[in-house]
Amino acid sequence: MGFLSRLFGKKTEDVAVAVESVEYKGFSIYPEAIAENGQYRIAGRILLEKEGDTREHRFIRSDVLINRGDADELMVAKAKMLIDQMGEKIFQ
Repeated sequence: MGFLSRLFGKKTEDVAVAVESVEYKGFSIYPEAIAENGQYRIAGRILLEKEGDTREHRFIRSDVLINRGDADELMVAKAKMLIDQMGEKIFQ
């Protein structure tokens, strides 16, 4: 029955996925790929906790990949590059 359900468009609910952060140069990176038409859009958050204040930068990229794990890996790589290039200026 699963094949017929997929064939005729039965909707399935998105399952919440626990996101583990990646620490990089004092920043916390949270990959949060967005499911979209059978693919995953690169998305996530970068957080910085400093002097009791938490600052957050969210971003969504135009890149889409077939596998969620690959999308999350690419997000982390792009976030690290952004941190290297801009540092704390990403919060301005």
